[in-house]
Amino acid sequence: MRALLILALTSLASAATIDGFQVHSTVHGTGPKTIIFVHGWTCDETSWDQQVPAFEKDYRVITLDLPGHGKSGAPKSEALSMTLFARAIEAVRVEAKAGNVVLVGHSMGVPVIRQYARMFPTHVAGLVPVDGPIHFSGNPAPDPEPMKGAQGLKNREGMIRGMFGKSATPAMQEQVVKMMLAPSESTAIQAMASMYVASNWTEEVMRFPVLAIYPDHSQANDSKYTKKIFPNSKIVEVPGTGHFVMLEKPTEFNKLLADFLAKVKF
Repeated sequence: MRALLILALTSLASAATIDGFQVHSTVHGTGPKTIIFVHGWTCDETSWDQQVPAFEKDYRVITLDLPGHGKSGAPKSEALSMTLFARAIEAVRVEAKAGNVVLVGHSMGVPVIRQYARMFPTHVAGLVPVDGPIHFSGNPAPDPEPMKGAQGLKNREGMIRGMFGKSATPAMQEQVVKMMLAPSESTAIQAMASMYVASNWTEEVMRFPVLAIYPDHSQANDSKYTKKIFPNSKIVEVPGTGHFVMLEKPTEFNKLLADFLAKVKF
């Protein structure tokens, strides 16, 4: 009973408010150093289920649902954007009374944490991009029509099923598919389009310590460009994984992250 009480006290759901809607987050652990995990396109905070138990013993770990995703609300009149997502993270950080944080972002979460670092640099201790785009080289946003209607849901599922590597178990794949098909059509279309906005890809040099983690043969891994934008970066590939590297090989991923965190000055 006492163990369950301690667990309840160290894993607390919270809801910050921005623009009249709530942003859901969960705070795990009570350490003085804080990590914020940021999920990707049409995902939610459960993307990090394999990381929370590994880090909550030594760090305060915050997971959140970005606006329009999971248990979070969405703006009534404002489109989803990297700026809105960054503001949501800041609202969660303030609500948790956290100081400087390390931000770990997966997939779409990479441009999200990069935007956060632009807007709130004094609160960033380090960044961990995980198989997300560092730039889109001026590519236009995808046509939204294939994501509309009943066929759009099938198209989304087909795209998701192509994201896995050989390490992904059938159970993990079904968990991810269910998670990623949960957000609305509007969220899927807006969030996808928001990644391609030109202002996301300005080339400010950021000198935070950075650990970039990719599966092998990732199309998102542009090491030359990463070093240009993040000169204090280390780039690592995890063999045999797909897009969800942190779920497919959590032991290897967690070891890389733990080693990085041990060197960061919060």
